[in-house]
Amino acid sequence: MDWSLIFENTLKGFIGINAVYFAIAALGLNVQFGYTGLLNFGQAGFMACGAYGLGMTAQYFEISMWWGIPLGILFSVGLGLLMGVPTLRLRADYLAIVTIAAAEIIRLVVRSVRFKHYFGGSDGINNFSQTFRDLGNKVGIDEATRYGFTPFRFTGRELWTLIVGWVLVALLGFFVYKLMKSPWGRVLKAIREDEDAVRSLGKNVYSYKMQSLILGGILGTISGMIFAIDRAAVQPDNYSRDVTFYILTALVLGGVARVSGSIVGPMIFWGIFTFLDNFMRQVADEPIRIGNFQVMDSTDVGPLNFILIGLTLILLMVFRPQGVFGDRKEMAFDGR
Repeated sequence: MDWSLIFENTLKGFIGINAVYFAIAALGLNVQFGYTGLLNFGQAGFMACGAYGLGMTAQYFEISMWWGIPLGILFSVGLGLLMGVPTLRLRADYLAIVTIAAAEIIRLVVRSVRFKHYFGGSDGINNFSQTFRDLGNKVGIDEATRYGFTPFRFTGRELWTLIVGWVLVALLGFFVYKLMKSPWGRVLKAIREDEDAVRSLGKNVYSYKMQSLILGGILGTISGMIFAIDRAAVQPDNYSRDVTFYILTALVLGGVARVSGSIVGPMIFWGIFTFLDNFMRQVADEPIRIGNFQVMDSTDVGPLNFILIGLTLILLMVFRPQGVFGDRKEMAFDGR
């Protein structure tokens, strides 16, 4: 068993691009769920808005990819209004139902044959981030060269994306931290605790909820942009409902209502996920047999990995439900 390869890949997963875009999306979910108590199961839909905003500028409008940033944000604001207007006056599970349905509608629409000219259908949109790669080459990060010291070695493209991604994580994390320490953020936390009390003080609870939903959605949109830039492609099935639940799992692992939890949780999630995946693949390469029964082969690795991640989450909920950095007093699992 090659332990050096396992630990190298685990450390790369810990700080890799998956941890980056999960961290930004988790910041958005934290604004909505952790601080405001809005149970959003459609964060993947906001991510798709950002990814397709970038891709459509090159594929359909034939303009620079950078125009996709405001276009993606415009898409996410529209999605937030569509989801929030009919549901934010309600409580409990209504928002969760609407958000998960809206995210699935978006995925099915963009992968449909009818709109293939605009969104690329099930094939998606490919090779649109050349200007981003060119910018990386201008600052001296060549795509064909590997950088870093063992155990961290990345191609120029990977390194450039990671630098931009983690800088964004730091800036957005600081922004959310300061925002939640402001009077506006304190109102959000008060809504999470008792929105009737906040309404009795003359605050427009509906407006604050809408602002929280849209702000969290915009952060999700930025996450989708980072993911699309790294892949240089937008594939509709990369924004399925499962993605939202993985991000929510990572957020709970780090701790809700904590900016540090939004960032460290995805890092831990991908570190554990990558370690288990690489470890089990090494085991599968040297199969263990009990008589004629083979304990595990390569086709079992993926499902078993998710089973172990699920068991880890169950143990977390039993022994530390607030996560690594969270506080039990700030948990909002009733999902207003």
